[in-house]
Amino acid sequence: MLIANVERYLSLRQTLGYKLRDASRNLRSFARVAADSGDTHILATTALDWATESPSAHARHVRLRDVSHLARFLHAEDPRHEVPHNPYPAATSRRLPYIYAPEEIGKLLGAASGLRESYPLRRRIYATMFGLIAATGLRISEALSLRIKDILPDGVLHIRRTKFGKSRMVPLHSTVVDAVNGYLEERRRLAVTDDHVFLSASKRRISSSTVEHTFNRMRELAGIVPVRLRPPRIHDLRHTFATRALERCSTQRDEVARHFVALATYMGHSDIAHTFWYLEATPDLMTGIAVAAEALVAGEGL
Repeated sequence: MLIANVERYLSLRQTLGYKLRDASRNLRSFARVAADSGDTHILATTALDWATESPSAHARHVRLRDVSHLARFLHAEDPRHEVPHNPYPAATSRRLPYIYAPEEIGKLLGAASGLRESYPLRRRIYATMFGLIAATGLRISEALSLRIKDILPDGVLHIRRTKFGKSRMVPLHSTVVDAVNGYLEERRRLAVTDDHVFLSASKRRISSSTVEHTFNRMRELAGIVPVRLRPPRIHDLRHTFATRALERCSTQRDEVARHFVALATYMGHSDIAHTFWYLEATPDLMTGIAVAAEALVAGEGL
């Protein structure tokens, strides 16, 4: 019975766009152990015993977290399912973002002109790509996966099958529309069959490793020197976009709620708590926003 319930739960959540690769493995493993013990419902003691078989506290936390989510789902239907308490703390090692100053972004994009033009439009490709990420907060994987058909009329991007398996529409500012259209005019002159917006030297989708290498070179040319041990990343352009958007947010509670929901949707966050993390990671943001956002995440502002 538990195995069937696990499959039903996974199927429902995957239909909603969650991939659940690790959770699927964990829950099926737990269901087998519970079945071997003769359990017909989730028992907290079985869950804890199964979780403690993992070698690290983090792995135990993840195991119990996954079972707890399943147990809450099943408990709503049958209160005989027990929701286990998780005594293992969650990992708190999420890397703090580097927030680029506006002039740093300008220098970074300008540094594309210093790249070796080893194939047609290389400089224009990287200036446009990183400019688009900085202006929209796209993930690098989303930018690399863009195809010509994804650039819709009226300045809208169609982002397909993103990190959480969902698609979304991303409206562009008029200045970004002009920059993208200017790039596309030049791109259409190339004799290529691949329809990815940004192309490599082999006239295909650019690999992540190539983008990382090129970005690091552009960062050096721009003179952006890291103030920490780890240098700024491409992904920090996304963090910067979110942070600057929150800085412009009103401190009125109702407006904060609308602003956070809109930003979470625009950026493709699966949970508004991920949007709230930017306030925790950048404590210089306005205290009033943080207070209102905490109420929103807790469900008080909805």
